[in-house]
Amino acid sequence: MADREDIIERINLYGLAMDTRRWDLFDRVFTADCDVDYGATSHWTDRASFKRDFGSFHELFDATQHVMTNHLVAVEGDRANSHTYGMWRLIRHAAGNPPVWDGSGTYDDTWVRTDAGWRIAKRVCRVVFWTGNPKVQTPMDDIAFQLDLVSIRGEGEAGRIGVLDKL
Repeated sequence: MADREDIIERINLYGLAMDTRRWDLFDRVFTADCDVDYGATSHWTDRASFKRDFGSFHELFDATQHVMTNHLVAVEGDRANSHTYGMWRLIRHAAGNPPVWDGSGTYDDTWVRTDAGWRIAKRVCRVVFWTGNPKVQTPMDDIAFQLDLVSIRGEGEAGRIGVLDKL
C-alpha cells in the first residue's frame, strides 16, 4: 500500500503544481524522458519541453483548479500503472463572458520506480467532456479551438487504459 499511496500523492502533486504554476514540481512527478500525450497536437517526449510549454500555455489564465479523483493503481515490482479521473477549471476574464472553461477527462499513467521515488514515464490524457467559453484557452481570436473528445469505454475497449489489464 505504501507504493500506491506514494503514486496517488504524486498524482495529487501534479494538480497542485498546475494550479500554483510551480513547474519545478513536475521534477517530482515525471521522468526526465517522459512521453506525455494530451491528444490533438499536444505530445511531448521530455519533461523540460513539457514544463516549458505548459508554463507558457497557463500564463493565459487568471486562475486554474485541477481535481484528481477515482485513483486506481496497480503495482508490479518497479513498474506501475494508474488511471485517474481529472476535472479542471480554467479562468480567464479577458476571454469574455463566461470567463470559464471546464473540462474533465482521464489520465492513464505508466510509472517507474527511480532512486528518487515513483515517476510517470508515460502519460496519456484524454478529454471526455468540456463546457464553457473556448476562448478562455485561446490566446488570439484567429486561432481555431480544437479538441478531440473520447469516451472512457472506447479507450478501455481499444486497450489504452493500462491499469485495466492489471485488475
